Amino acid sequence: MKQMFCSMKSPQNRKKNPPLTLEVADSFFTRFCGLMLRKELPEHHGLLLMSCNSIHMCFMRFAIDAVYIDKDYRILKVVTNLHPWIGLSLCLHATGVIELPANTAVQYGMERGVRLKVYHQAVDSMEQ
Repeated sequence: MKQMFCSMKSPQNRKKNPPLTLEVADSFFTRFCGLMLRKELPEHHGLLLMSCNSIHMCFMRFAIDAVYIDKDYRILKVVTNLHPWIGLSLCLHATGVIELPANTAVQYGMERGVRLKVYHQAVDSMEQ
């Protein structure tokens, strides 16, 4: 699966968190499988579901945060701590969703309106 790296800088993100490593799910099959049946998602890792504006938590084993983004990687909506099996979430205008381990969005200070900086290779710092 393809990988991208994501960082952000916002007033709430004063401490330097390492860039997030994102697996990219950009085909029907990779989006369909998503994180289902995985035991965990490592810290500072996530799954970017491209061309997607809703998620479900069926067959999930752990809670996640969902960060909905537009085509420019601007955050439209953040949903924290979606529980396995019972969670469902939607953002009509989103073009993608980043699934992260629960509480990661808060740790990184992710909030509506913040633009994420996305790289196709690893970066050493969160500086923009």
